[in-house]
Amino acid sequence: MMQRKKILEKILHFMAKNVLAKYHPFVIGVTGSVGKSSTKEAIELVVSKIFSVRKAEGNYNNEIGIALTILGEKSGGTSLLAWLLIVLRWCFLMLFRRQYPEALVLEMGIDRPKDMDYFLSFIPVDIGVVTQISSSHLEFFGTLGNIAKEKGKMIQSLPESGFAILNFDDKYVIRMQEKTKAKVLTYGFGEGAMFHIDNLLFQRDVKRIEGLSFKLNYAGKTIPMRLPRVVAKHHIGAVLGATAVGTALKMNLVEIAEALENFEPLPGRMRLLSGKNMMTLLDDTYNASPSSTLSALETVKDLMAPRKVFIFGDMLELGAESRELHTALGEYIIASGIQIVVLVGVYAHFLYEELLTLGFPGRQLHWFPDVSMTEERIDEIVREEDLILIKGSRGMRMEKITERLLGDKENTSDVLCCQSPSWKERPFREPEEWQAFKNDEK
Repeated sequence: MMQRKKILEKILHFMAKNVLAKYHPFVIGVTGSVGKSSTKEAIELVVSKIFSVRKAEGNYNNEIGIALTILGEKSGGTSLLAWLLIVLRWCFLMLFRRQYPEALVLEMGIDRPKDMDYFLSFIPVDIGVVTQISSSHLEFFGTLGNIAKEKGKMIQSLPESGFAILNFDDKYVIRMQEKTKAKVLTYGFGEGAMFHIDNLLFQRDVKRIEGLSFKLNYAGKTIPMRLPRVVAKHHIGAVLGATAVGTALKMNLVEIAEALENFEPLPGRMRLLSGKNMMTLLDDTYNASPSSTLSALETVKDLMAPRKVFIFGDMLELGAESRELHTALGEYIIASGIQIVVLVGVYAHFLYEELLTLGFPGRQLHWFPDVSMTEERIDEIVREEDLILIKGSRGMRMEKITERLLGDKENTSDVLCCQSPSWKERPFREPEEWQAFKNDEK
């Protein structure tokens, strides 16, 4: 099976490389530990104002997914015929001059060492955007510095005519400006960033949160921006990154702001949803890392609600630091003003114990070993008008909790992550690292 996948990767690599060489699209690459997909979506909104654009769909951010994006194809899955048709369409693309996007927005997911080398071996990036460096996939890199080094290769590869768009607030990311020939634009919340904001306000009516507004500052200019579908401050980073890309392409700020007013978080990325019984759901179930969890808690801290609930599943793939990184969340949960905490998973039990140690009321704290048991009990725990943050690594299947709490008017296939039939039908399986961890604890 692995051998066939490698052969497929090589074939797609060859096909994608030749398409890029023939059509020469403008390439915008996005990488980082968190925020890649949201930034990609925001960039596409902006760049589509001046170019015909193709972006990576869904989670097409790996070796096969990026090649398919370049080819404009969907996966052939297990069908040999489907893959043969992809090859046939590629032949037509190469033999005849056909319509091809002027710009590509590619999300480069880096899970292991040398992943970026693979992408750069056939993708010439013109604008590189780096969002943030965090502990995701730490078990494969060992240190945050190693993660930054791998992702930073994209910035090093940029030509002098290119642009490096860097998160000013991340010390690992901003250091990348020292190793590029390209022009550098920075964004962030710190005033030293070229693109930064002030006057951040949450918009709401009596019953419902209605997004964010703020003033954008760049090069002595200030313009108002409104994001009616956004409540998480870290999504502002995606918007600022996209604004920097638009500016690099000589778009004016008003045009960029108008495009970004339509920005909406992807399913499972701090998506604001209506729950049953007038509950407000913040669905952040696509994945979880320490930094993205802290960002989500910071958002909840800033929001007003009769009662705040946090439903949290394990963060996976954190290696030897898993226990420490989970327990470290305790003080942030307390500081966020959350009144009810529901924890799910092996590592989450350490957080459960830490919260008790910190004085969090035991009657307001719940722990379950897996998502199935949580589903059975969650209706007893939540109540009318709660603000509920739901988060966890993808392998924890926390989207099942969001689905249970959704209001009738929400269509799950449109608003939730991980809704493919094959994924939904797959039963929950204990992550392999749980067993390894249990063995180490004995």
